[in-house]
Amino acid sequence: MADVTSPILELQRQRMLLQLEYEQEKEAFLQAQQARGVERLVARGDAWMPLRVGRSYYNSLNQLCVEVFRQPTAEDEEPDDHNFEFGKPVQFFKVDGANGSNGQSPSAPSPHQPPSPHFFSSTGTVSYVDGDRMVVAVPDGFPVADLLLADDAQLGVQLFFDETSYRLMFEALERTMRAKGRLGYLRDLFYSRQKAETYSFPDMGFDYLNPTQEHAVNEVLRAKDVAIVHGPPGTGKTTTLVEAIYETLRREPQVLVCAQSNMAVDWISEKLVDRGLNVLRIGNPSRVDDKMLSFTYERRFEAHPDYPQLWAIRKAIRELRSQKKRSDNWHQKMDRLKSRATELEIRIQQELFGQAHVIASTLVGSANRLLDGQKFGTLFIDEAAQALEAACWIAIRRAGRVVFAGDHCQLPPTVKCYEAMKGGLGRTLMERIAHEKPEAVTLLRMQYRMHEDIMRFSSDWFYHNLMVAAPQVQHRSILDLDLPMTWVDTSEYTDKSANPDDPDDEDGSESTGTSNSRLNRLEARLTLLSLQAYFELIGRERIQQERLDVGIISPYRAQVQLLRQLLRKNECLKPFRRQITVNTVDGFQGQERDIIVISLVRSNDEGQIGFLRDLRRMNVAITRARMKVIILGDSHTLTRHPFYRKLWQYIQSLKTASHA
Repeated sequence: MADVTSPILELQRQRMLLQLEYEQEKEAFLQAQQARGVERLVARGDAWMPLRVGRSYYNSLNQLCVEVFRQPTAEDEEPDDHNFEFGKPVQFFKVDGANGSNGQSPSAPSPHQPPSPHFFSSTGTVSYVDGDRMVVAVPDGFPVADLLLADDAQLGVQLFFDETSYRLMFEALERTMRAKGRLGYLRDLFYSRQKAETYSFPDMGFDYLNPTQEHAVNEVLRAKDVAIVHGPPGTGKTTTLVEAIYETLRREPQVLVCAQSNMAVDWISEKLVDRGLNVLRIGNPSRVDDKMLSFTYERRFEAHPDYPQLWAIRKAIRELRSQKKRSDNWHQKMDRLKSRATELEIRIQQELFGQAHVIASTLVGSANRLLDGQKFGTLFIDEAAQALEAACWIAIRRAGRVVFAGDHCQLPPTVKCYEAMKGGLGRTLMERIAHEKPEAVTLLRMQYRMHEDIMRFSSDWFYHNLMVAAPQVQHRSILDLDLPMTWVDTSEYTDKSANPDDPDDEDGSESTGTSNSRLNRLEARLTLLSLQAYFELIGRERIQQERLDVGIISPYRAQVQLLRQLLRKNECLKPFRRQITVNTVDGFQGQERDIIVISLVRSNDEGQIGFLRDLRRMNVAITRARMKVIILGDSHTLTRHPFYRKLWQYIQSLKTASHA
């Protein structure tokens, strides 16, 4: 069969689209920094202020680190989620307007304009973040003393534009275009309809896997080049992938496991550790607890018997560097110490890598210098449907074959440039291979999460009606004769008589101005009222006794923030606040709740639904629920789109069937 396209031309197109995304994201970052101001960045989770500075120290990787703590403000008793995570670049700032050596002082603010931030010249990198505590790795020579002297109320830290990830992706595309050998072979295979090669052997049986999970593990083991495990919501993709990795390690000494996000790497790593495998995590986890830290490279490095000796040598090197008066043999002494430190570092590193079954990192993290020269028989990419193609090529260069796991009917990669999205940057390598090589794909069909009626709509629309509910969840519900899915039509509440005394009541969705996000104040209040009404039906005692948990989801960040504010003030829901989580669709990826409430926000006469056209996000939102989905949306606006019209009709048919 002829090639679908020239691999080199396709990679050049990917590079061009990635360049568009890079330029737009950088421009948007710079504009946002100027326009939004510190308060808005804090509200969006892109900055922490006020900030308390803790200790500074050198970590086991010999990086200078500064510990900082987010301080609550008077009105912010429960700080919102933030966007800081390991590996992201950050920049410290002050808003006191004082002159200093770190940058230029801003001009005095006008009475109507908040003071401009005064940035420290050097950027740092997030090393750890857990709750309101963060550790930032900074360059040697960073003015830590200036941070300590600053007034806490005037000190902050914000995310900086991430040049490193883009640089690594561009380098990966260039390397893949030039590649010979195995990488060149995989490149040519992935961009053609040529069949991937497989081994031939009888199926192995696994007592605790269902037939499609068992088949997926066998297909992974047979694959010489590539295999795809397609895991719809609740089908046990992680369980299947862990078993595939375990079985692969009976044939290979070590594998590389990657994912797009730190959270996804943590999740699969934890499950592999539970399976009894020795995991070495390159980079630091997004959830910092003893179990997660115990398999990080940094913690293992510190625990090595030779580390105290290495630490003493590094301390001696720093002291020697700080000497103002240098003796004749200063250089000889420095060279001796450096040589001994390097020797110890290499020995510790070789031992740690030699003991590990699994090396785990993000796709970008697989470029870490610790992995220089390392080759693996198999690379497993989890949540591959959320990874840009260029990011996958960073890790693929280290492997002989690739196993993708994920679901391209759920969350796609984040692409902010419309032209790049239109050009196909959002189409992942997993999706491309699944389309061109369907024989390499195994669909997991039995789901263990949700009531059959919740599953059915998703199965019909996204998975060709192939999904089956496991018997133990088929009819799971909270109340007898309860409808698993309901739609509260907010178009019935849009006149002012719904709340005539509230001057803030709004008829529809509104833009938040400097952000592309939207909110709908009336719908936010109706969302909490709908949850209250359902709680009354269940009974308060039962909710607390059974610890029923709730997810309130909106595709729009501004609506999420409004819902969080209203929830804090809501006295009726106060006793259950710990059981209720409010977040965006992206924030709920990989999670599940007993009850899911979805606020769709959009309401207008033109039927404009914007961001809601990305139907994969709705698939994620609906399928987070185990037993109940409550959707709030303006049916007049939404049902002009065929997906929402079908969803509306499906929910009405459930209501009709229940009355029959």
